[in-house]
Amino acid sequence: MYFSWSWLFWPWFAAVLIAFYGLYCFRKHLNGEANIFEQLAIVTSAFTWLTLAPPGFFNGYLEGWPFVFFFVYHYFFFFNVSVRKRLYGDYFARPHDPKWDVNLPMMSRLLFSAGVVVSHWLAAFEGPELHRIPGGWNNVGIWALILTTLLMQYNATLYLAKYSENVVVPTAVVQFGPYRWVRHPIYSSAMLLFVTYFVALRAPLSSLFVVAVCLLYYSQKAKLEEALMVESFGESYTQYASKVKYKLIPFIY
Repeated sequence: MYFSWSWLFWPWFAAVLIAFYGLYCFRKHLNGEANIFEQLAIVTSAFTWLTLAPPGFFNGYLEGWPFVFFFVYHYFFFFNVSVRKRLYGDYFARPHDPKWDVNLPMMSRLLFSAGVVVSHWLAAFEGPELHRIPGGWNNVGIWALILTTLLMQYNATLYLAKYSENVVVPTAVVQFGPYRWVRHPIYSSAMLLFVTYFVALRAPLSSLFVVAVCLLYYSQKAKLEEALMVESFGESYTQYASKVKYKLIPFIY
């Protein structure tokens, strides 16, 4: 990607307005006041600045994969919300035992979020101009990765919900679907989603960067979650962990 003044043509006014409205809705969400439209506005704002703004900045226009992944990201991250709708009839989280709210320190979450944002901008910079990305049969593998990612996320969410009293309170060790291959398939599918987007943009170095960011964050979070699972389910979980040896990447890690 060479430097170009084409970034001037990207509609920054619209993108900034979307960002500010997303932040306003996020504040309402933190207070438990955001309706479904405002929750959607939060993710739409985030995905605009992940999938559309970076290539728009470096190209001055958009075509092809950024549009596709703008909607794929929405569909991917909608699965958790759709589970709540199916179980409860609305989109709001229910009261639950706070011990299952496993979170890393705020600084770790901020660094992870920053890493994901930076990696998307690096991918847009690293990749060729959008009109130079080949189409047709050259992208069959990318479509296969998209389907794999969506199916992994859907099945992982489905089985977790099926064996949970609530969406976030497990009552048994889930050992079906993607949980037969990795112990944390929801995290794996998120990482695969990012990598697939970067592969579509032909940005291999950025793919390695986002994998490193995800592994650093998800491995720490997985460690806390597994300690809680051992505390809650004892031998049942340790047997599962000995059978499914890989945390995030099948046959690797």
